[in-house]
Amino acid sequence: MSSKPTDVPSDAAAPASGGRRRLGNRPVFFLMGIVVAAVFTVGWGFALMSYSGGVNQPSYQVVAWRVNSGSEASISFQVNSREPALCLVSARDARHVQVGQTEVPVEAGVQDVHARIETVREASAVEVTSCREQGSQSEPVQ
Repeated sequence: MSSKPTDVPSDAAAPASGGRRRLGNRPVFFLMGIVVAAVFTVGWGFALMSYSGGVNQPSYQVVAWRVNSGSEASISFQVNSREPALCLVSARDARHVQVGQTEVPVEAGVQDVHARIETVREASAVEVTSCREQGSQSEPVQ
């Protein structure tokens, strides 16, 4: 009787590398994964910066808002900008339809801002839509 099974072909015997197959344990795949992750992270960062307008745009945070009546709302927010800025504030009703809008000039630096918005009907929310720096060529805000 032969010590070799007859149903196993002779070329399917153990590999020449000592009996073990090495699959996926090469550092090339790991390095490729690191490079892909780094490229994705840098690309995502650039996309976020371009979407938000870059790092030189003023930052703002809503402190509080209030519906004063059926035709008026108010908002308090804080703005931090290097240059004088112009902020757009809007009021929306319960169906998210814009019912009022106003532009608010803001001086450079950290400023607490209070604004009133006239509305065509009762608002249910007030928000700062955007703030843009006006640059040094703009008139001083009084």
